[in-house]
Amino acid sequence: MEYHNGEADDLPPPPPLDASIEPLKAEETKKLLKPKRALVPRKGFGKKGQPIKLITNHFKVSLKNTEEFFYHYYVNLKYEDDTPVDRKGAGRSVIEKLQQTYATELANKDFAYDGEKSLFTIGALPQINNEFTVVVEDVSTGKTPVNGSPGNDSPPGSDRKRIRRPYNTKTYKVELSFAAKIPMSAISHALRGQESEHTQEAIRVIDIILRQHSAKQGCLLVRQSFFHNNPSNFVDLGGGVMGCRGFHSSFRATQSGLSLNIDVSTTMIVKPGPVLDFLIANQKVDHPNKIDWAKAKRSLKNLRIKILTTNAENKIVGLSDRPCRETMFTLKRRNDDNGDTEEISVYDHFVKNRGIELRYSGDFPCINVGKPKRPSYFPIELCALVSLQRYTKSLSTLQRSSLVEKSRQKPQERMSVLSDVLHRSNYDSEPMLMACGISIAKSFTEVDGRVLQAPKLKAGNGEDIFTRNGRWNFNNKRLIRASSVEKWAVVNFSARCNVRDLVRDLIKCGGMKGIKVETPFDAFEENPSMRRAPAVRRVEDMFEQVKTKLPGAPKFLLCVLAERKNSDVYGPWKRKCLAEFGIVTQCVAPTRVNDQYLTNVLLKINAKLGGLNSILQVESSPAMPLISKVPTMILGMDVSHGSPGQSGVPSIAAVVSSREWPLISKYRASVRSQSPKMEMIDSLFKPQGTDDKGLIRECLIDFYTSSGKRKPDQIIIFRDGVSESQFSQVLNIELDQIIEACKFLDEKWDPKFTLIVAQKNHHTKFFIPGAPDNVPPGTVVDNKVCHPRNYDFYMCSHAGMIGTTRPTHYHILHDEIGFNPDELQELVHSLSYVYQRSTTAISVVAPICYAHLAAAQVGQFIKFDEMSETSSSHGEHTSVGSVQVQELPRLHEKVRSSMFFC
Repeated sequence: MEYHNGEADDLPPPPPLDASIEPLKAEETKKLLKPKRALVPRKGFGKKGQPIKLITNHFKVSLKNTEEFFYHYYVNLKYEDDTPVDRKGAGRSVIEKLQQTYATELANKDFAYDGEKSLFTIGALPQINNEFTVVVEDVSTGKTPVNGSPGNDSPPGSDRKRIRRPYNTKTYKVELSFAAKIPMSAISHALRGQESEHTQEAIRVIDIILRQHSAKQGCLLVRQSFFHNNPSNFVDLGGGVMGCRGFHSSFRATQSGLSLNIDVSTTMIVKPGPVLDFLIANQKVDHPNKIDWAKAKRSLKNLRIKILTTNAENKIVGLSDRPCRETMFTLKRRNDDNGDTEEISVYDHFVKNRGIELRYSGDFPCINVGKPKRPSYFPIELCALVSLQRYTKSLSTLQRSSLVEKSRQKPQERMSVLSDVLHRSNYDSEPMLMACGISIAKSFTEVDGRVLQAPKLKAGNGEDIFTRNGRWNFNNKRLIRASSVEKWAVVNFSARCNVRDLVRDLIKCGGMKGIKVETPFDAFEENPSMRRAPAVRRVEDMFEQVKTKLPGAPKFLLCVLAERKNSDVYGPWKRKCLAEFGIVTQCVAPTRVNDQYLTNVLLKINAKLGGLNSILQVESSPAMPLISKVPTMILGMDVSHGSPGQSGVPSIAAVVSSREWPLISKYRASVRSQSPKMEMIDSLFKPQGTDDKGLIRECLIDFYTSSGKRKPDQIIIFRDGVSESQFSQVLNIELDQIIEACKFLDEKWDPKFTLIVAQKNHHTKFFIPGAPDNVPPGTVVDNKVCHPRNYDFYMCSHAGMIGTTRPTHYHILHDEIGFNPDELQELVHSLSYVYQRSTTAISVVAPICYAHLAAAQVGQFIKFDEMSETSSSHGEHTSVGSVQVQELPRLHEKVRSSMFFC
């Protein structure tokens, strides 16, 4: 088509510019193209502290062939008719068969296959594109595919021996197409701190080799962990769920070379055995007649069962609508040439034709393992759940605490279990590893640690607090800044509790700590008729009582609950107090009331009412390197997501910020909801016209007003819960938004930033050789098992009392303030001692713990039942703003700057 000038006029005019959007100026476009920040390299090593020899669960890997290349092939699996293979887990058996069938055409190469779309070889396959036809015996059923369907001549579950038909096989087409080549030398470069884009890929390949090694031994694989089918590794958690203990293993590039990190790991599996036993346990009923079959259908779908009479394995598709006695199908008569058929019930068929005694199946639905259009039914008592099937729903509080309790291991026990698994795994026999020239040491790696001295603490009346082994107490001491509890009342939600005695003891204990607790206005007991009402109604009713009987709004409410954990009144109560009325509140569920209990409650109340329990000595005589000289704000940032079984629950982002500089013990929090499962914080900077509705602005203004009208010239950010693959986003997207929020307040103001990520979800552990104890609090490691080039260290700041201490892994991504390694490690260590809720050092810096608490508590404001209706039910990663996320109610201004989360 020719283009005539006139045609240009026929195009619609450009859309009008939105008045609120300004066109980009030249400097704005520059900003869009600005170079990305890179992670700061290590600035040397710390020197302070008492040296300590440790060993760690890293095993040294040596690598002989670095000249070789891994070749990556993309795997495309199709059935004979070219439809793609949809059955999960079919891949491994097909690829194994391919390797056996076409060994010579494939130059006898070993494969590293990830079970999905990627396959790796050492050196290239002979052809570039390889297409093969593979015939695999259909293991999934172990017998004729549509056996037992109506109209089929073999009865359901008929004997395998009688029908060894040739057609219980499946034919697949496999295409392997070349995707990339990865030099093994990338690994040796990484060890010298020269990471290339191939490093992660090369390490991924050897990770896949290990996974495959475990898969061949019949293990359940969950990401980087593997689980053997060994009943001695199972613990019953109730509800038809078992914890299964296994192992995590991954290769890591470290300063001292490549190491294999092996750790103990636990996953949840469905309790194997008779299906009916599982349902009774799962629904917590005492008799099969009480089973809710609609619920049973949901919980059984897609689980694999073994048919006890034939040992065949099948997947549960559903349940029959009617009981076994009434579920009919059409049976062709045996040896009958006239093609006569009869209608028979599944029950009668098994009892009369097959002579199998059924004790209880007649009255319950059958299990369907066929196709939706061609069902294949079996009586429930002939079906047993296969072992090692993951249970992916969220656990109840009881199950979770039972899991934690039963999977604890003391350091010594953990070490022997780990060296045992390494010997048993027999990696030296894995042909792929041999071909790469990889061998794995059998002994733990030795590292040098240092134990930092505990910071000194101050209590009231200028007294020093002495810490021992990361712990201290307030015996005969007063709190450094005690608040007074006045204009307050008690509310009791049907807990069996002597409120009068509780109040009397609280007043007495408060007096000893320097807190003046006045006599409360009143104690309100819940109206007995409300006990069975929905939680929100109970809270409303209680507030009516408080409003009618009190002379004015109370400043503090002590709330007595009947349940220690998971009280359904807790969320609505907190919402009412903190969001609607701005009243400070403390919930208690007292079981044994003694001085220790009351002191712990008072520590929380004091912090919430604006007091301080103890502070670091260096805060009282400002002497912190780099922090006391220049106004410095500390931020803790975290995002908490709904538990695995709750899709569509908004994630909750919290930013906690320090106030009243030069203190680093006092914090406030801002919280927002965002799209489910989104890890990056969405609302740090939210400009709307001349206003900024973001989280950071709130923190900056509060710091300014609480620190004598000073802007922070230094901002230290602690970010929790991001993996190494997300460091660049935190450094480039989140940090940019924080800088934007500062510029939005004052264009000329240019604070310096230090950004540190804390990780608890890793698998490095430290042990004291030959000693049964955990490493002492204050232990820091920044050599050997740390990153070859990046700036990171491990710290165990707390005293691990049970199980094995999990160190926190700190990564310094950015440091404009210019701390030296000792100063940074001391700062992190000190921030583990300013947590106002406890008299122990905690395992991760206080601002991050506070961010967890704030997110969890405000998250309780919106209860999950009302949410699942308003938000989308897809648990997918949503792009920003694609789901209407329910907004959290904002905190009342009276409590906005308090430590309400304490």
